[in-house]
Amino acid sequence: MPELRLENVTYRYRNAERAAVEDVSCSFRGGELCAVVGPSGSGKTTLLSLMAGLDKPSSGRILMDGEDLASMDLDRYRREKVAMIFQAFHLFPLLTVLENVCFPMDLSGVPEKDAEGRARELLSAVGIEEEKHGRFPANLSGGEQQRVAIARALASGARVLLADEPTGNLDVANGRRVMDILGRLAHEDGYCVVVVTHNLAIADAADRVWRMSDGALSEEVTGG
Repeated sequence: MPELRLENVTYRYRNAERAAVEDVSCSFRGGELCAVVGPSGSGKTTLLSLMAGLDKPSSGRILMDGEDLASMDLDRYRREKVAMIFQAFHLFPLLTVLENVCFPMDLSGVPEKDAEGRARELLSAVGIEEEKHGRFPANLSGGEQQRVAIARALASGARVLLADEPTGNLDVANGRRVMDILGRLAHEDGYCVVVVTHNLAIADAADRVWRMSDGALSEEVTGG
């Protein structure tokens, strides 16, 4: 199963008075749904960006299955190893639902017929009916758009899912459904799932909960 490990990671923005992430050491493993909680400005989104390879640590190391991200092709890492799920969905507005999910496979050179078949399987797995596969994102509800975003993340083949406030634009029922899907991916399929959120109710669904405060991370609660 995949493992993403951070060793003494610090990140400081240019000219900042203090580090956004300060000497963080932790590990996130496949088979677990983990949550990182904390108020705005605590550093949790910066931490997620570091794990996604979008930013590089000022010091310390981030390792994916024992390999230092500093020695990896980060474009390939983001295509094949990790996938991000965003609060604002970030679906392509001029692509249909099916085309959005096919997109990562197109980038990887998967034949069109195979990509479409896999995309339909993934959309079915997250509860998107076939009649909606030809719609554009604007014609879906917020909950449906987020589930399409999860299917697109899975289409990349990545085994680490990093979710930034994935329920932030959803009502309670849809938020719970999204968390149920993420939990199932971790527990049944062995994905490593890390959810960043300020919502403690959402964090209750996690197996492990970490708290971010002034750039420092500490494991706080063992979930159920």
